[in-house]
Amino acid sequence: MSPFVSVPSRSDAFALGRLDAHDQAALVAVGEVSATEMTEAAIARIEALDPLLNVMTFRDYDAARRRAVTATGPMAGVPWLLKDGLDYPGMPNRSGSRSRRDAPPGAIDFPFTRGFDAAGLIPLGKTNAPEFGLLPTTEPVLYGPTRNPWAADRSPGGSSGGAAAAVASGMVPVAHAADGGGSIRIPASCCGLVGLKPGRGANLRARDQHVMEDLLACDVLLSRSVRDVDWAFDVGAGQPPLPVRPVRRRLRIAVVMENLDGLPPMPEVAAVIERTAALCADLGHMVERKSLPVDGRAAARAFEIIWGYMAREAVTATAARLSRAAAEVLLEPWTLNLATWGNALTAVDVDHLYRTVGSASAGMERFFQEYDLILSPVLRRPALPIGDLAPTCDFQEMMALMFDYVSYTQLHNLSGNPALSLPLFVAADGVPIGSMFAAARGREKLLLELAAELELACPWKDRWPDCSVAAAALPSG
Repeated sequence: MSPFVSVPSRSDAFALGRLDAHDQAALVAVGEVSATEMTEAAIARIEALDPLLNVMTFRDYDAARRRAVTATGPMAGVPWLLKDGLDYPGMPNRSGSRSRRDAPPGAIDFPFTRGFDAAGLIPLGKTNAPEFGLLPTTEPVLYGPTRNPWAADRSPGGSSGGAAAAVASGMVPVAHAADGGGSIRIPASCCGLVGLKPGRGANLRARDQHVMEDLLACDVLLSRSVRDVDWAFDVGAGQPPLPVRPVRRRLRIAVVMENLDGLPPMPEVAAVIERTAALCADLGHMVERKSLPVDGRAAARAFEIIWGYMAREAVTATAARLSRAAAEVLLEPWTLNLATWGNALTAVDVDHLYRTVGSASAGMERFFQEYDLILSPVLRRPALPIGDLAPTCDFQEMMALMFDYVSYTQLHNLSGNPALSLPLFVAADGVPIGSMFAAARGREKLLLELAAELELACPWKDRWPDCSVAAAALPSG
């Protein structure tokens, strides 16, 4: 007999929310909790926590309940959420934009999400994200800001900020995230999660073909545990899941503290990376300070060029669909101004972009012949206060702050290398700051093996934010 009723009590729902996806699936597999009860527990957690965090942009509870009745597979009954901006059957794709407020339910499913459906995950809805994923915070005008569970006045990062806040608070154990310039690793860092960016082409197709998307973007599930992310990487790559084991051999790790502009991180970030480097050395790994193996300023400029073109395309497509006048009203100032900035780009800039992608990829490949991994900050600064990168802020100030903020993550999207943010340490104020490891193309498993070792050496399983399923007291709604 299940100890949980069909509609679990708040305390039972919160207790289940402190388990990762594997432990939740194990309860369903042995019949201690049904898939329906697991689904109802997740709904209860979302309804209790979302008023505080503003994560959800679309709820699909009725469809989830129907799916739970017949759920099968190794993760049957485990709840998950999808990021706004991802196409999925039955759920609208609004891309965080007022211009897509009336988007109809989706009809497309891509191989990436089909794998998780087949595994038995139960999708409950979609999570908040910035307009067209163009910012590293999550404060779209359409939905308002998502709040960081660790500090309500701070951003959870972006663009997968809603997904990160949902997992960090325990609403669901896993949530979809996508990364075109840091959008998996950034919110993982800000919210204390495991965030893997697969290398170029390492996961099954999750969206329509697009040259810039295929160059930069990848998809995975965020989680609090390494084993969940490892499983999700295998499923998302279309390969049989093989449980990750801690790395056995000692690795050569290069510590790169400077960003693409050659600047050091803020002191709070530097302190975390130094502690991570010391932890790796204590475990017997060879740790050595090095400089970036690429022209950082050229890489930073290449990413700016891409972002300008992406904004121009978003504005042009919106104007073609609705009218130029409607686009000017409905799109956010950041998107419009970035597109205007992008109007000055020329074929010379495109030539710079592709030359830099080639040279960065070659430079990283040579570097990884000497070193197994690179350790660096995820972000130059701790999680930003909400409002610092709101899409209505002054454009020139946003340009400077945004590209400085994300000046470590862009490189791996340009070069196609996998990278991983780990929640090993927190700042003095208690808000997490991630440590990023990068590896050669095709070495996602090496990153995860090191992550498994570090998770044992410096566990974070019992470290929860105040706004979460582990909180002693929350408003009753």
